[in-house]
Amino acid sequence: MTVLEVLKAATEYLAQRKVENPRLNAEHLLAHTLGKAKRIDLYLDFERPLGEKERAPLRDLVKRRAEGIPLQHLLGSVDFLGKIYLSDKRALIPRPETEQLVELVLTLVPDAPQRLLDVGTGSGVVALSLALARPQATLFACDLSEEALALARENAKRLNLPLVTFASCDMLTGVVGPFHGIVANLPYIPDGDIAGLSREVQHDPLMALAGGVEGLDLIRRLIVEAVPLLAPSGFLALEIGHDQAEAVRKLLVENNYRDIALHPDYQGVQRFVIAKHG
Repeated sequence: MTVLEVLKAATEYLAQRKVENPRLNAEHLLAHTLGKAKRIDLYLDFERPLGEKERAPLRDLVKRRAEGIPLQHLLGSVDFLGKIYLSDKRALIPRPETEQLVELVLTLVPDAPQRLLDVGTGSGVVALSLALARPQATLFACDLSEEALALARENAKRLNLPLVTFASCDMLTGVVGPFHGIVANLPYIPDGDIAGLSREVQHDPLMALAGGVEGLDLIRRLIVEAVPLLAPSGFLALEIGHDQAEAVRKLLVENNYRDIALHPDYQGVQRFVIAKHG
């Protein structure tokens, strides 16, 4: 079988098993199997024959993908704002929406000395992306999960960003401010909705998804705990659930935040909230 024939067969197999974007998944898995840096490189090799030794590893990956194992876990990596980060079951797989959160935050952060904090950092992609884009800033990141922090530190090492400080903490307990900005993509899925999530999302750590009965437990807590840690005119930037914008805005008002701004994601959902305090 040629590369193209193998690709078509893998695509059909994934499509029959209801995997979204089957061709894209097949391309990524085949490129990974053949050691190609980019899936586009496959197009230069469509007519090359593949022997059983090369097809066997792909067959295993395609089978596991069809069973619902996330593509990022099979590849061991994820692309986030053009950089490749390690990705596995230790932390939430970064979503495209979170790239928008970083882009919004960057509009608020000048290329000057700043202290920024990423709460619930997971794999570290938000903190590390901010550190790459604003090298004069001092980045801190915290998480309750030691496994997630280990993954974040591995990503920092790969990107040669040793000055990002990672710490284990329960929300902001023990964190010392002030910060010019606090950023967070906290768990915001209502507990009752978790069982109905896609099989791929079920592979994310439960503690990275569960946000309590309304999905707001951790967001509510952060809004309160961030107040004494924000510098004058410092901002709080949050990624939230698809139907939580008004509830989060109300929580911010109740805690004396000002300049509250809601921002939509690319689907038009009010996904991000930015506010200042005082």
